[in-house]
Amino acid sequence: MTSTTAESNSVMSASDLPQETLQFAHRMFDAARSGQTELLQAALTSGLPVNLTNDEGNTLLMLAAYAGHADITRILVERGGDPNRINDKGQSIVAGAVFKGHTEVVQILMGAGADPRQGTPTAIQTARVFKRTEMYEVLGVKDEDLKEEVPSIKMAGPPTSS
Repeated sequence: MTSTTAESNSVMSASDLPQETLQFAHRMFDAARSGQTELLQAALTSGLPVNLTNDEGNTLLMLAAYAGHADITRILVERGGDPNRINDKGQSIVAGAVFKGHTEVVQILMGAGADPRQGTPTAIQTARVFKRTEMYEVLGVKDEDLKEEVPSIKMAGPPTSS
């Protein structure tokens, strides 16, 4: 039997969650950004979803990678963190790491299957604009990538934890 009530068809939003849950989530996003490896590992072991996403579409992995925390990046991808998630601004995790110049993080993400040609701008376009030629090899840049017109890039600022 299928229910057609509004209650059964509604989607839970963050405002429906208990305040303690929201505060905990904020602490986890802050931990990813600030490099609190032990806190995140304990939370993940206790059941924290590895692909937890904030209100801007940023995952724990995106925040850790953007901040250059290779150890947390590695832990998150080993636990199933999706290296190809795109945030609400259309940005990819690997493009953010390229923008910040975090070579080791880019290597970890690429090793985990990150696609350097997705997102806006792509990681390859970001490397070209910011002249991060040292990352071309790890990104798998091909001749046709270098012929493609590069869009103007307006960096909207770092991913946030809220």
